[in-house]
Amino acid sequence: MPEISIEKIKAYRAQTYHSLSALNIKSAGEAVEFVNERGFVFFWPIKGIELPSLWTAAAGDRPVPTSHDDPAHITWNWKDSLLGRGHWYYGRLLYRRNTIVSLECLPFFYALSPNFGDPENDYLEQYQQGALTLEAKLVYEALLKKGALDTISLRREVHLISPESTMRFNRALETLQMELKILPIGISRAGVWKYAYIFDLLPRHFPHLQHQSRSISEAQAQKHLVHTYLQSLGAASLRQIGKLFPWGSYTLQKTLQSLQAEGALRTGLQMEGEKEAYAAIRTLI
Repeated sequence: MPEISIEKIKAYRAQTYHSLSALNIKSAGEAVEFVNERGFVFFWPIKGIELPSLWTAAAGDRPVPTSHDDPAHITWNWKDSLLGRGHWYYGRLLYRRNTIVSLECLPFFYALSPNFGDPENDYLEQYQQGALTLEAKLVYEALLKKGALDTISLRREVHLISPESTMRFNRALETLQMELKILPIGISRAGVWKYAYIFDLLPRHFPHLQHQSRSISEAQAQKHLVHTYLQSLGAASLRQIGKLFPWGSYTLQKTLQSLQAEGALRTGLQMEGEKEAYAAIRTLI
């Protein structure tokens, strides 16, 4: 089985992750350019999941500190200042974590979502089929009828204000973001902490997304996202890819086989010192 050099992968990721000090991003504009370059990234580095992050691109390859005065925490300001301005998609998407997606890549994610093109009724069909919880339905309906609401007002609107309902409310927000139904569009000085996200329906802020994704098949979307992922990492094990994109073993294998047939990557590789099967972009082999 052909072997991939660990050092070669580290050097490659230092470039694509912008973790080298000379490549660190220093402004909101550079943050947008970085996301456009990579297609999708996490806001923070996530333990156990390999993917570029805005934090690493700004701070380098080091842990996120608990102190709030670290200079790299400027990423919070960049993220907050760009909410709702149409430069990228930000929300809980991959692995239920805060993900930033470029506008070019967003239609491919949307093509895999359970949205059929009628934002006012699709959610009802999902709810009737048992694919959407009551809490998610109530949150979506509140935003549909009332417009954008901060999380404090939204909880009151759907009568989920008790401490016991916090987990159910947060899970509803996560689900609706992961299904690309809602997104945070700004920050409100509401609540005890004077910091609360303002949520709204995604179609109101990306009205052309449905049209852009209509011609993208499920297989095309899966190939694009996996290829984009591997272009960021250089190489990844089948387990790593499946962890980020939980489509099932058959679909993942079919996607990788198709990409290999097109010459975009190679599969059946091995990382030095490991036994797992890897896929890698051809320039690293």
